[in-house]
Amino acid sequence: MLSFVGKRLATGVGLIVTLAVLTFFFLQLGNSDTAQRIAGQNAGPDAVAVVEERLGLDRPAIVQFGDWVGSALTGDLGRSWFSGQEVTEAVSTRMSVTVTLAVGSVILTAIIGITLGALAATRRGWLDRAVQILAVIGQAIPGFLLAMALVLVFAIELDWFPATGYTRFSESPSEWLLSITLPVIALTLGSIGGVAQQVRGAMIDAFERDYVRTLRSRGLPRGSVVYQHVLRNAAGPALTVLGLQFVILLGGAVIVEQLFSIPGLGPLALASTSHGDIPVVMGIVLVTGVIVVVVNTLVDVIQAWVNPKVRVS
Repeated sequence: MLSFVGKRLATGVGLIVTLAVLTFFFLQLGNSDTAQRIAGQNAGPDAVAVVEERLGLDRPAIVQFGDWVGSALTGDLGRSWFSGQEVTEAVSTRMSVTVTLAVGSVILTAIIGITLGALAATRRGWLDRAVQILAVIGQAIPGFLLAMALVLVFAIELDWFPATGYTRFSESPSEWLLSITLPVIALTLGSIGGVAQQVRGAMIDAFERDYVRTLRSRGLPRGSVVYQHVLRNAAGPALTVLGLQFVILLGGAVIVEQLFSIPGLGPLALASTSHGDIPVVMGIVLVTGVIVVVVNTLVDVIQAWVNPKVRVS
């Protein structure tokens, strides 16, 4: 198992390095006037040159990247070129908000998606068709439309939840729950279908396996066969989809956070990218990449524990 985990982590480190290199040099190509924006649009060449020297922009890109890597390895991600705030502080504060939305959505997606998939596989007929139709509709409708519809109905018309804003858990647990409910539901609605379809397909395939026929021929209760054997066999595909959904939700949270005015990574990433604030963007990319690698590794480990064939492959 340790060798299995080690290989997954090594692959993840390679992915993070590749992502960091590509992001840094693409930002360098698209942000040639960053020093001018920091100094001011009316600043002269001398003032711009002072800013470039202070930020190290007058040095070759490869040297700048090497300096960033050296600092990042010591835990120093630098400071924002525009606000002066430490990148670690800015990213960690907002990352907790984004991760909360993503984790909440994944948990809700797992509960509803697995339940619907199991019902569709065990009760073939109108329920199966209804689940498949709902899954297709949920995946076809853009997330921002779902979010706007939720705000219109539950925030404006019914006034059950706040339309915008975010309350931290430490300030008021009840207000925090109300503030994240609609964003989490908006993220969840587009994800349920994929999990439900995977669970349904895996369970239907398991029902046709010889070992399931043998268990049923021995007189085991249908519920025991379904929940102890068939559903466990479907856990692998469901975990894979949930892991992918978590990564997708981290990206999807950018739009949802903008719509609900939530101070997560979304607004910070958009503002930093448009301003050419390379230290902040690189910090977001690095931290997000680490989270994605850790989540994917955990999913692989759980799959290997559930299905030993994964370790062999």
